[in-house]
Amino acid sequence: MSTPATGQELGAFLRAHRELLQPADVGLTATARRRTPGLRREEVASLSGVGLAWYTWLEQGRVTASRQVLEAVARALRLDQAGLRHAMRLAGYHEPVPADADRGAAQKLAAAVRPVLDSWTASPAALLDRHFDLLAWNSAWTSLWGSPEHVPADRRNLMWLLAVDHRLRRVLPDWEPLAMNVFQHFRAQAGPAIADPRTGELYRRLESDAPELSHWWGCHSVAELTARTVRATPPGLDPVRLTLSSFHPVDDPSALVVLFTPATPADAARMAELTSGGAAADGPDGDRAGAETELLAAGARH
Repeated sequence: MSTPATGQELGAFLRAHRELLQPADVGLTATARRRTPGLRREEVASLSGVGLAWYTWLEQGRVTASRQVLEAVARALRLDQAGLRHAMRLAGYHEPVPADADRGAAQKLAAAVRPVLDSWTASPAALLDRHFDLLAWNSAWTSLWGSPEHVPADRRNLMWLLAVDHRLRRVLPDWEPLAMNVFQHFRAQAGPAIADPRTGELYRRLESDAPELSHWWGCHSVAELTARTVRATPPGLDPVRLTLSSFHPVDDPSALVVLFTPATPADAARMAELTSGGAAADGPDGDRAGAETELLAAGARH
């Protein structure tokens, strides 16, 4: 079942969604002027078939809910499937989360998946663990966005790269929608591990290194990582359109492979030129060194 930390996170999650709803959204008639945004607790309790005091305690993290009751609350709050799954995980109803893998297990997984990554010679791809830390990547990833090896190990994370790595953001000008989706997906899958030390460390790194995005870290929205087409602008080449897809390795369903496939033959030709050495995201050695210094300086701030 849920721990005090996840119980409080569940309560904050439910409260955030309650405040987003209006009476008309759930078939109620708005009455007098409301002092608080969204639905009242008594309205959610009534729609869910539970007592007001008990629902108040649920938002305060003081009680636990059965699957059936939590499903009723989720229906009252109009949660979608991603939201329901996140709420269930926070309440302790989730697939077992494996204990933190040791370095040897991570290296074993990376060794097993790396040949698959390398087979996509023109498609940037990377293997992420359940914290979205990068375990392995292919040469196309390095050619387009630079090698993650230049990033301090404690920040070698997809969320951190999207939020802070200025090289990646220069090559991916429309980075924000993708970054937000990645963060929402992380929140959805990190629900049962909200008290995990690495999860807390990542939030602290993001708060320290990307303070301008602090409103993201306090957001309670969740979502699946959806397929999308993004536009990359490699130095010296015309823009390239890449289609994002993702899947879980069979050896570790908590890990994730992200793959950016060229959208058209012309995009594939540009990526082939990039990966063959016709252009490089890192640019001249001086640019690479400057980028490394920039990242390391960011890493030293905390």
